Amino acid sequence: MKKVKKYWLTLFVIISLFDVGVAQQKVISPDLSKVTDMNVWAVYNRSVSYSKQAVRLDSKKGEGVLWLKDSEFADGSIELDIKGENNPGKSFVGMAFHGVNDSTYDAVYFRPFNFTNLQRRSHSVQYISHPKYPWYKLRKQFPGKYEGKVTPVPNPDQWFHARIEIEKHIVKVFVNHATKPSLEVEMLSPQRKGWVGFWVGYNSEGSFKHLKIRNQ
Repeated sequence: MKKVKKYWLTLFVIISLFDVGVAQQKVISPDLSKVTDMNVWAVYNRSVSYSKQAVRLDSKKGEGVLWLKDSEFADGSIELDIKGENNPGKSFVGMAFHGVNDSTYDAVYFRPFNFTNLQRRSHSVQYISHPKYPWYKLRKQFPGKYEGKVTPVPNPDQWFHARIEIEKHIVKVFVNHATKPSLEVEMLSPQRKGWVGFWVGYNSEGSFKHLKIRNQ
């Protein structure tokens, strides 16, 4: 009988600790229907619209970001659905995080036009750290280290799911609920927290939905 009581007591303690750990992870699911409210969001170098549960950033020269104000994100995970297009050189879509301003942030983005290109698949997902480490500098100095192919391979013209995990200065990127990351790198920036935002690259438009931010 004592062994049975000890077992149930141990189980209760384990469950309680698990519940506490889950409670400590703050989950933010922003109301994207209010994405044009500039009291909640801050847009840089893009026009933003909302339709059919999705946020859309239009195409312009240069990079664009739609920041979620007051999104103090450090370690944790960012999950969302992303849609670019199979348009070579004109579809760069992803998420910026640890943002300080419009020119200082880290980001993970995708090049959907490379998803199914057998010669370019290794350039499908990219980590960058602005302003010091843009993609071209990383590719030149550290070829193949901060970018890679995406597995499983998504359809470049359809929605795909992305989960970006940041913990202890390590970034991992998972696509379409894969258990193995498509990219795993050590962050290059000194900042450890900051804003989160939808990101698009040069001459790119992009659509985003189902955003969930978990802070550890």
